[in-house]
Amino acid sequence: MTGLLLRLAAPMQSWGERSVFSAVRDTAPFPTRSGLTGIFAAAEGLPRGAALDRYNCLQFTVRVDRPGIRMTDYHTVGGGFPDRHTAATSGGKNKGAAVLTSRHYLADAVFVVAVTGPEDRIDEIDRALRQPHWAPYLGRRACIPDEPFLLGAGVSDPVGELLSRIPLTGPHTDERTGPPLQPSSRTVPVDFLWEQAPGDGREAVHHTSNDHPVSFGVHTHAHRKRHIYRTVQQLPADLLEHGECTVHERLIDYALQHAETPA
Repeated sequence: MTGLLLRLAAPMQSWGERSVFSAVRDTAPFPTRSGLTGIFAAAEGLPRGAALDRYNCLQFTVRVDRPGIRMTDYHTVGGGFPDRHTAATSGGKNKGAAVLTSRHYLADAVFVVAVTGPEDRIDEIDRALRQPHWAPYLGRRACIPDEPFLLGAGVSDPVGELLSRIPLTGPHTDERTGPPLQPSSRTVPVDFLWEQAPGDGREAVHHTSNDHPVSFGVHTHAHRKRHIYRTVQQLPADLLEHGECTVHERLIDYALQHAETPA
């Protein structure tokens, strides 16, 4: 087993968990398995109705560097036009009026994801992410990921990298989030999301999420439940930004050190 490392950061990102083509488009507080699978499927050029079994072998571990601020956008579609030019219903008929939706986003959130799986699948996904068929986005097409996006591939212990080596993005320093994080000890607490229960005695909060994709087809859209375990890990304080080198510069250096030339 090997893995790759992704950094999911953008001004806005949205990871729908419960709503499908509804007036309220929600977001989970973390990247969903469905959203991450969608990134890979788009990069590999899979059509919407393609089987997703090839991704069942992957396991995701999420480090929550910055949870972000939940925001809601009041959105309209198709107002002020003749009926034939307005938004269509699922049956193909035109509504004749504007469609009103509330779309939820995470603003300024940052997540780092370790993806573990068989070496051949990791290599295929790595090549696709470097030369994607369709460009990746963080839940919605308007949410373009910041760089560096792919931090490393062919990593023997990607979870270990999350715990001890990848630079940590701290909170913003404005009136919404309070003062910057100033570690007073050698470690700082960071939230982690796991797909398997910790086996080393760590206390974990368990919940389920209906975000394991079965099909992305327009008429066969379906998901099943998966288990998620949240823990708080004590990470080395020196992973935070320090000195004259910003966290962004440190992340770029990390990505360059772990860059691999695709076959």
